[in-house]
Amino acid sequence: MKTKYKILIHVAFWIYMFNQILLSVAMMSEKSYDPFQELTIYPLTSFITFYSFYFIFGLFFTQKKKLFPVIFLVAVMLILIPLRVGIEYLFWKYIGYVHISSSEPLKVTSGWWFNSLRLVIIYGIYALLIQLAIGWFDTQKLKTALLLEKQSGELALLRSQINPHFLFNTLNNIYSLVYKKSEDAPDAVMKMSSIMRYMLYDATTDKVLLEKEIEYLKSFIELEKLRIRHKDFVELTISGVVEGRTIAPMLLIPFVENAFKHGSKNMSNPGIRINLSVEPQLVRFDVVNFVRKNPPVSNDHAGGIGLINIRRRLNLLYPGKHDLVITTDDETYHVQLTICI
Repeated sequence: MKTKYKILIHVAFWIYMFNQILLSVAMMSEKSYDPFQELTIYPLTSFITFYSFYFIFGLFFTQKKKLFPVIFLVAVMLILIPLRVGIEYLFWKYIGYVHISSSEPLKVTSGWWFNSLRLVIIYGIYALLIQLAIGWFDTQKLKTALLLEKQSGELALLRSQINPHFLFNTLNNIYSLVYKKSEDAPDAVMKMSSIMRYMLYDATTDKVLLEKEIEYLKSFIELEKLRIRHKDFVELTISGVVEGRTIAPMLLIPFVENAFKHGSKNMSNPGIRINLSVEPQLVRFDVVNFVRKNPPVSNDHAGGIGLINIRRRLNLLYPGKHDLVITTDDETYHVQLTICI
């Protein structure tokens, strides 16, 4: 907790305590009780008592061995009680009696000792509560910082696992076009350049414009379609207002890549249907592809490392604000992702 907030807590505490003193004075009878002591010496001795305990309790949170602070605490309690009585006695002897013009001899009674013990315990409890409250806030702040650091590291790791995967697949596609001396090779290189620019610059931030994510998605689809005979094999539908909306980078592409990688190329068009719907508070992303009759074993389907990474990213980036449903049957593999933005 910042120092200024700690100071505010202490100031608020003493304002509260002084208000309680004024309230007790207002409720006392002037004939039976003189308020002078409540407004002068008691706040001073209470201040000394409170901060004696406050700094001692601080030792409990910094010392690994608790025996020394406990012994020190007991010793301070035994010192504070007679110290309060002594300071109050001197005050009444040289100042207080002058104020009330009393001719009675000053005596330290058992009630005086009991009242001192009572106030030492009360202010000790107050000091402990405030020390615990400040310590709790500091602990929560540290936990939050560590959690954010851990999440940042996990996201960086997951992103590092995703980027090379996409990159190598795309390079293989371009290599195939160049090897065949296809006229589509130059256009593929330009789209590859666009993808690289997105991955190296835009995708390094926490959020990107949804427009750029869609542009990256389209470039990837166009590169994949170069390997497919049917030009209408992919049906991409985008609805809603995408301008000005943001999303975590490279969050949608793994589902599309899996559709190309594991989908059947022999089914009637469209073999892959992609629908992106943008609503005021939601983004809905659906990907449907036909499945092969004898699919190869892979880690990218349900239960594999690919899906585990995707779910982990969603849990880190949109905790409690997303819904991922994957259904499959003999013919289709359907991904439904909903994100609150």
